[in-house]
Amino acid sequence: MSLGTLYGNFRIRTWVPQAIIKKFGLDIKIIAPEDNEQQFAKDFPLKKVPGFLGPEGFKLTETMAVMYYLTKLIPDEEAKRELLGANAEEQAQVIRWLSFANSELLIELVNVFKPLLGMSPFIKPLFDAAVAKVDQITAVFEERLIEHTYLASEDITLADLFATTVFARGFQHCLGSEWRAAHPAITRWYNTVKASDYLEEFFVDFKPCDKPLQPPQNNKKKEAKKETKKEAKKPSAEKPKAAAEAEKPAEQPKKPKHPLELLGKASFPLEDWKRKYSNEDTRPVALPWFWEHYNPEEYSIWRVDFKYNDELTLCFMSNNQVGGFMERLSASVKYMFGCIVVYGEDRNNGIVGAVMLRGQDYVPAFDVAPDWTSYDYAKLDPSKEEDKEFINTMWAWDKPVVINGEPREISDGKVLK
Repeated sequence: MSLGTLYGNFRIRTWVPQAIIKKFGLDIKIIAPEDNEQQFAKDFPLKKVPGFLGPEGFKLTETMAVMYYLTKLIPDEEAKRELLGANAEEQAQVIRWLSFANSELLIELVNVFKPLLGMSPFIKPLFDAAVAKVDQITAVFEERLIEHTYLASEDITLADLFATTVFARGFQHCLGSEWRAAHPAITRWYNTVKASDYLEEFFVDFKPCDKPLQPPQNNKKKEAKKETKKEAKKPSAEKPKAAAEAEKPAEQPKKPKHPLELLGKASFPLEDWKRKYSNEDTRPVALPWFWEHYNPEEYSIWRVDFKYNDELTLCFMSNNQVGGFMERLSASVKYMFGCIVVYGEDRNNGIVGAVMLRGQDYVPAFDVAPDWTSYDYAKLDPSKEEDKEFINTMWAWDKPVVINGEPREISDGKVLK
């Protein structure tokens, strides 16, 4: 009889559960969620990995719980004792280091490398605070590993396996060769654990960075520097008129219009609607006015879902992500209106919204933002009561939003107007 099914993929949270199944030949099927999205969403509405389905409807989520359960299924008692700890003290240390890696190291590393990758806004005070926190956390690992081979005992445990996969993301993006040289104990331990027969296959094509990713540059400052250099190169003496005429730059082509401007002036008064939304009670006054005047032939309304909700942490940081995305949509804002909200609570939240835009194609409006591909877009049909109510809720923020059949409270959000 099959022991169950594990939903796991490239995400580091799923590496150790997959490794346990493969090393000990457990009769458990491994399925990537993206290969069967509909069934995965049905089995696990929050769509978080790993997810485990056992016999008789048993379900399990959260990395630490899944790792523990799978380890208990291992037939080799000695291997089981090594991974979980041989006595109460070792078992407590395994839990301690697992929790520390999951709730501290992973969270703060994400807060460092996501802004560097453009997956969230780069806000220097928050970024610097996250870097400082990573330094504090990794110092605890270094201190332990200077004196001991592994984290919790003298054998590789679940704590070592999981913490190594967490450090992998840091080594990939922000903990460069200089950092690794300054932390020899962590580096020695990391190289040992990743080469074990548990994790070796997951690191075959893995390459750590030499230099950490750099913060995004301020384009305005770069342009100012260019202009300064140009001014410095200008000759002090005037050139003869003929020479000056010959060197006169060709007339620059006119800046192309925004693609949505080519659709012409719409009859729906977008600016009037934005003022109405700002100044009137939303559900009793503004929304009835909107539906009375809305023209679906001129405008379309789209559901916007962030693709990486499982990587979100604190709600205020998720809201910063929304704010940064909206700032990068500034070139299209005169053709758009909408709200994108954060639902849920810290360490269990998501981003969703409803945005109206000129025309019937979402791409010209959204592709002005470099991170627009981090979101999924689905056209809404206001003639359907379910879609209309979703739009009303997104714009009124007065009711929970239904996500995969579950009502989730709106904790924050931004208005694009």
